Amino acid sequence: MRINEISNDLKLASFEYFYWFSRFEFALKENDFLKSTDIGAKAEPNWFLFKEQYKDNYVMSYDASKLIELHPKRQVVTGNGELGWKSVGISHCDNELCKVITMLNTVRNNLFHGGKHGDVDVDNTERNIELLHVSKKVLDQLVSLAGFDADYTRYY
Repeated sequence: MRINEISNDLKLASFEYFYWFSRFEFALKENDFLKSTDIGAKAEPNWFLFKEQYKDNYVMSYDASKLIELHPKRQVVTGNGELGWKSVGISHCDNELCKVITMLNTVRNNLFHGGKHGDVDVDNTERNIELLHVSKKVLDQLVSLAGFDADYTRYY
């Protein structure tokens, strides 16, 4: 897909998701969900720690169920060395929050790294817009669960 072929709706939905995803990761770091607390370590958000802390209090919402139903795909190398797409695995997840976090991070990774072509679902603009909107709503719900509202919205 060439940039001049991307609809304004998809551009806006993509920007908004990137923006709010980055705000969520900022909120994780601000609230001590860090991969390392060693002096001099890179300040990286720790989604695993977040999942572990909130998995027992997490209740799957309609939007989260929809996100899992839409099930974003991951770009992979196929048997003949070409690029293809397959559903993101969630067999490693032992709770609903893990599934949701896996989907949210896949949406982010596909926006940033994915090839944006070569699959019926990946090429479907309406589906992508829905996936971005639903993902943003789920991020908002995780913010409420953790009480990150001020850091997320920058209203103190």
